[in-house]
Amino acid sequence: MPIELRTITIEPLRNNYDHLEKRFGHKPASRYQEASYDIQPVENLHYRPTWDPDQTLYDPTLSRIRMRDWYDLKDPRQLYYGSYTQARARQQDTEEANFEFVESNGLVMLMTDALRQQALDLLVPLRHVAWGADQNNMMVCGYGYGTTFKQPCVFYALDQLGIAQYLSRLGLLLGGQDALVAGKQAWMEAPAWQDMRRYVEDVMAVRDPVEVFVAQDVVLDGLLYPLVYERLVDDLLAVQGGTAVSMLTQFMTRWGAETRRWSDSVVKTMAAESAENRAVLEEWITQWGQRAVAALAPLARPVAVDTTDALMTEQIAAFAGRAAKAGVTIKLEH
Repeated sequence: MPIELRTITIEPLRNNYDHLEKRFGHKPASRYQEASYDIQPVENLHYRPTWDPDQTLYDPTLSRIRMRDWYDLKDPRQLYYGSYTQARARQQDTEEANFEFVESNGLVMLMTDALRQQALDLLVPLRHVAWGADQNNMMVCGYGYGTTFKQPCVFYALDQLGIAQYLSRLGLLLGGQDALVAGKQAWMEAPAWQDMRRYVEDVMAVRDPVEVFVAQDVVLDGLLYPLVYERLVDDLLAVQGGTAVSMLTQFMTRWGAETRRWSDSVVKTMAAESAENRAVLEEWITQWGQRAVAALAPLARPVAVDTTDALMTEQIAAFAGRAAKAGVTIKLEH
């Protein structure tokens, strides 16, 4: 008896959830869309915050930035919990391999005492900066609006906590427990670090969640990571025999480049929303940018020595170029 095999296509009655269909039409949604869009509650919140009864639990008016739709601030990396944890797990495997390679091959012992101390003086206090960045991004998550904006800030905060831990491990490897004690003392008392410490602590006192995002993620980290990890560590310390330090900070170098794609896209979308938004962003980036430049220059000077001014000018120009591509015009001075 002959058997005829035929393929039958069964059209699903629905391809996605109603709220996604309203946004993207009658088609299958990506995992990023399912995990990111319209997740935040907008009604039936039951109570107002007791510490500020004039605001709602999720209140877009807390910021001077105004968006018709806060979900326009999508992440170009399309990271949600699943893809984020998988990506970071792979990066952590690489970083662990780097630490193991440096330790097992005694690369630290190949560095001169002066070079090792130079690396410790520059990097160990930065673990306090990373912890401050963790706290500031958690503030954005608590008071910001829209899951596509706040979700990357949660990931950013966790990344900064991991960076603080990596810097602590670097300090222990290069200088032992005494290096961490000295790093904290420098953070609290050394004149070169006080502008940076004041910057981080002042951002903690800002109420506007978008301004916190701009001051921390866009401005400070947008200047700090390319300056410290790409130029001072990878270019200057490495050629003096500090290859081990460059390997131990590889995560920071790559992470900084990755996260700049996201922060730049957020600024670009906000600036394109309205002339008022663009003016506010220019005000914030200029104000905080000038302070960040003043805070970073003393940290670069012991490593760059005679080329500090040229290095800072280069970083300022690169930062202003990024801002211009995002539709924001700024002018910083050194």
